[in-house]
Amino acid sequence: MVRVNLQGINCRRKKLATGETVEYWYAWKGGPRLRGQPGSPEFVASYAEAHASRKKPQAGVMHSLLRQYQDSADFAKLAPRTRSDYIGQIKAIEKKFGDFPLSALVDKRTRGIFMQWRDKQAATSLRQADYAWTVLARVLSWALDRRLIDANPCARGGRLYRGNRAENIWTDDDETAFLKSAPSHLHLPLMLALWTGQRQGDLLRLTWTAYDGERIKLKQSKTGARVNIPVGAPLKVMLDATPRLSTQVLVNSDGRPWTEGGFRASFRKAQAAAGITDLTFNDLRGTAVTRLALAEATEAQIATITGHSLRDVRSILDAHYLHRDPALATAGIRKLERRTKTPDRAPD
Repeated sequence: MVRVNLQGINCRRKKLATGETVEYWYAWKGGPRLRGQPGSPEFVASYAEAHASRKKPQAGVMHSLLRQYQDSADFAKLAPRTRSDYIGQIKAIEKKFGDFPLSALVDKRTRGIFMQWRDKQAATSLRQADYAWTVLARVLSWALDRRLIDANPCARGGRLYRGNRAENIWTDDDETAFLKSAPSHLHLPLMLALWTGQRQGDLLRLTWTAYDGERIKLKQSKTGARVNIPVGAPLKVMLDATPRLSTQVLVNSDGRPWTEGGFRASFRKAQAAAGITDLTFNDLRGTAVTRLALAEATEAQIATITGHSLRDVRSILDAHYLHRDPALATAGIRKLERRTKTPDRAPD
């Protein structure tokens, strides 16, 4: 093997049906797959071919701007999953607007051209249309801040998709049904999400060193927020009883760390087997906020645990969850009853 330092290569691991994990290497993120094994002459040759054929973007067009953004510190700061999702959207933008002149961004008609593109995508998926628009708007905002362009026609574009997950809360019955039906290695992910309110990706990356027997400390990959969460008794019992088969807390049935795709597939399958529909693992984060509020935790206490901003906590409670939960209304009336002096019975 030849030892060569190749810049920017990207490795992706995939678990085969046989249980074997294989590695695939690419010339760069989103680039062509490389031949041979790392370090081999074939590998180095395919790397050279990929970069030789890579088109150098023409200056002054959208393609060059998109490439600059992907090479920026702002893009590098995004979470790995977010970067991967952005690359998919950027490819679509390049395909449609790669040769669009940056000088035309100041033309008032450009916003309409971009909106027509979004509307066409919306015929297939409102959410994906919104996501593509968000990525394009973010790239243009980044460029505008650096005086690389003179206008951002995608600013304040609004949203087409108005999803309402008000009903999408895991109930106690849902939790019981899942724990009764799902395989044991999926119990801990559910409990961690319900008792910490953290995102799926952060929980899958959680290591045993983050748990000291009383608290869980982690830095959220999406926002960079640091949380220091007291571990509730039911979660502590489960954590302390879990064998430490890996540096990661959450492992699959083989005792290996989960891939995000593998976890999503396994969790969905377990939900279906438990008869739980119209819910996702992501809904557990909002459910945790709701349960904390029903337990009379303050907004500040909730934000400290979940890592949300106070504004986001208030938004979740106000717009999506608590106004639909009768338990909150019942708790409020009981408080009022305890505070109010019972009037004497009126005479017959």
